[in-house]
Parts: sequence; structure tokens; C-alpha cells
Amino acid sequence: MNKSITSTDCKLPSLPLALTPIVLTLLVLGVQLFYFGDFTPHIPLAIGLAITALLGITLGLRWRQIEEGIFHVIHVSLPSVSVLICVGMTIGVWIASGTVPTLIYYGLTVLSPQLFLAAAMILCSVVSLALGTSWGTVGTVGLALMGIGAGFDIPMYWTAGAVVSGAFFGDKISPLSDTTNLAPAVTGTDLFSHIKNMLPTTIPAMLVAFVIYLFAGFSLIGPESASFDKINAITASLQQNFVISPWLLLPALLVIVLAVKRMPPIPSLFAGVLAGSAAAMLVQGVGLHDIFTYGNSGYSISTGVGEIDSLLSRGGIQSMMWTISLVLIALGFGGALEKTRCLEAIIKVIIGKVRGFAGVQTAAIGTSVATNLVAGDPYLSIALPGRMYAPVYRGMGYSPLNLSRAIEEGGTLVSPLIPWNAGGAFVIAVLGLGIAEGNIENLLYIPLAFACWLSPILGIAYAYCGWFSPRASEAERREWAEKGELIADLGGSNGAAAGRLGAGEALKS
Repeated sequence: MNKSITSTDCKLPSLPLALTPIVLTLLVLGVQLFYFGDFTPHIPLAIGLAITALLGITLGLRWRQIEEGIFHVIHVSLPSVSVLICVGMTIGVWIASGTVPTLIYYGLTVLSPQLFLAAAMILCSVVSLALGTSWGTVGTVGLALMGIGAGFDIPMYWTAGAVVSGAFFGDKISPLSDTTNLAPAVTGTDLFSHIKNMLPTTIPAMLVAFVIYLFAGFSLIGPESASFDKINAITASLQQNFVISPWLLLPALLVIVLAVKRMPPIPSLFAGVLAGSAAAMLVQGVGLHDIFTYGNSGYSISTGVGEIDSLLSRGGIQSMMWTISLVLIALGFGGALEKTRCLEAIIKVIIGKVRGFAGVQTAAIGTSVATNLVAGDPYLSIALPGRMYAPVYRGMGYSPLNLSRAIEEGGTLVSPLIPWNAGGAFVIAVLGLGIAEGNIENLLYIPLAFACWLSPILGIAYAYCGWFSPRASEAERREWAEKGELIADLGGSNGAAAGRLGAGEALKS
């Protein structure tokens, strides 16, 4: 475990003291969002970071130590920032190459408006499962689906909800996903056993979401309500401004093939940028300098068709800077909370209060959700609870597979549902939901991303029913004994107490 998570450089704060910077930050954030009506959470989070740093100094830390904690968490999450940069380039170049316009064109001509939402979720699920990255899926296929949804007159938040549900499905169960590998790593379980144990919550959540999107499609768009004039205007405009060809789907296919061959996301996406650049120059007649401009500043077009202009005038590295700056500040805030041991103090109190397996499982999911909410970092929301709760599960005689599923559901799946979280900020920026411009109604994508919040609810329900909650196997017990981690299975609240003792030892290690 990294040093910062178990840091003992300062004394452990009391619960009221640990909650103080979090509560004050949420109050400032509330003033910004609801009183001023300004959806730019950067400054409130920066103020929260400063409050946390002041608390750390009163607890005995020096600024250099707090700074180390801040930059440690930022450093760990830099690969995600790199993905953001690659996605920005990909969007700009793929629009210029005609890849995104081709996806929109064929989507409008092939897909049924009534089946669109359900099909969008399935398509994003398949692509994200192959790529192992929800962000890459949202920034490529998801963007095209937003254009198709606009052509069908489907509200943006419905399309965004379907895209997020499907895209984060793959990020949860793909063996190529970084968070899917992180969860079993911090809990000491096997990757494929972890994936298998997530299916009982994932599959029902996706099926329920599919049925809802199917019903919503027929409710939002009746047999006679689809605006074919609008669809024809969009497709005609695309044909006038771009060469439309199935060959232009090759950059997207290349990225998928590289991902299937287990190439890392950043080289795979950059290969897609190079392929898109070649297609833009050879097929669309774009110059090399224009490619550089589109990769950095994004693509811009004026066709006279509002839906096309708003959708295709985007992309580039610079378009990601609002999101990147928010991610860096949120990560810094999370790192400060971690270094000052505020998160540790809160989790220890929770562990001390829970009784029985169902309570522990609920607390683990809730802790991941709360860490996502406060720290703004999906990685921290998996790593921190995973480390803290593992001894509790061992003490109760339950397999850590329960824990790895809990933190994956509370960490990975909840991340896109929190606007100032790294995942939520990315979704809002890339899908053009315009939250920063005051289009607050587009936040309705959050409750409409059914698969993301149904899965943790099912996990809690299973814990109380005793379903899909495996006890520790003999092999796991032997492994714990060999590592000196075995705690007697006393059962019930005594087992939880034994686990809490183990958790205390883990926090000191």
C-alpha cells in the first residue's frame, strides 16, 4: 500500500475535526452552485484544499508534507489525465477525418428512433468491454451517439444516460480496465474471480436499464413523431460537408483491435489519432497544419444546421483543459484529505459502528461513494476503502471478493454521476451537456444512467438477503495464514470486532 494512505506523520483527528474541511467545502460548493447558479466547482474545491491544509498544519504537519500528499495522488492519476489529452485529440481529428460524421450518418439511416436508447447502451457496452476504457468510449462512440440522438429529437440527458450506462459497464468488467485491475489488487483477490463475482449485480442492472431505455424510446418517440425532415436535413448536411464512407470507420476499428490485443489505452488512442489524420488528409483533403490545429484547438464547422454545428464544433486538447484543471484540483483536495488522515478517521469510525456482514458491505459501498463525492477521484475511492476494510472481511470469514465488488460499484460506477468528480466532469465536457453554461437540466443524465446506480443497490440488497455473498474458501484462509493475516472467524458482531482489530493493525502498517 502506498505510504500516503497509511501516513502517520500527524495525529489522527477526531471525527468532528475530520469532517470540518469536508462540510465547509460542500457548503462553499453549494453557494457556488445553488446561490450563484454557477457550475464551476474549481474555486470551491481549491478553497477546500486550503482549509484541509490549514487543518493539517494544526495537526502537526508541515506544508512540504501536505504538498507531498497532494502531488502523490495527482501523480498516481496522471495516466487518466493523459487519456483526457488523447481523447481531446481523437475527437478533433476524427471529426475532421469524417469518422464521427460517418458514424452519425449511418446511425441516423440504420437505427430505429424507438430502439435508439437501448441500442446506444448496448453499443457502448460492447465497445467499452473491448477497449477497457469508459472515457475512450464516451469520447468517440458516445459523441457520435449524441449526434444521432439529436437527430431523433431525443433529449440530450436521455442519450447521455444511455451512453454512460453502457460505457461504464465495460470499465467495470473488462479485464483491460485499470479500475477493474485495481480493485482486486488492493483487496488481494484474483482478477477473473473478481469479474465473475460482479456479474450477479452487473447483468440484472444492465437488463433492467435495457428494458427502461426500450420503454422510454417508444414513449419519447411515437410511431409518427420522428422528425424525418430534420433527419434528412442532418444527413444531407453531412454529405455536403464530408466524404461519407464505411472506410472512414477504420480508425475506430483500429483502436478496438489494438485494445483487444491488450495494447495500453494511450498508445491505442494515439494510433487512432494517426489513422484519423491520414484519413483526413487522404479522403477529406485536409492539410497537415489543419490536422495540428484540430488536434490542439478542435474542429469548427458552420453548416447552417444547428445540431451539426454544435455537435461537430468541438474536440482538441484545449477543450479538455476545463476538465483537466477540475480533475487536478479535485485530486489535490483528495490528496490533502488523505495526508491529514481525515478520510482514515472517518472510515475508522464507520468500521467501529457496523454490525454484521450486510452492514459491512453497505458501509464499504457507501465509503467508496462518499470518497468519490468528497475526493473527486475514482482511484482513491477504490484504493482507500479496499485497504481499510479488507481485515474486517477476513475477521468475519467472508471472501474479499465481496469487498472488491463493493468498491468497484461504489467507485467506478458512481464516478460519472458526480459532476465534480473526474468521471462526471469528463462526461459533461465531452458529451457537450453545457452544464457550465447553465444547462442544469442536463444533469438529469445522472438518474437516467440506470445501470450505474442500480448495481450498487443490488449489491446491498444481496448482502441483506445473503445472496451472492461468498464465504472465505479454504484456499483463501490458507493464504491469509501464510501471510499472517488470518483472524479467527467468530461470526456476527464478534467477527466484525475481530475484523476491526485487524483494520486497526492495517492502518498502522
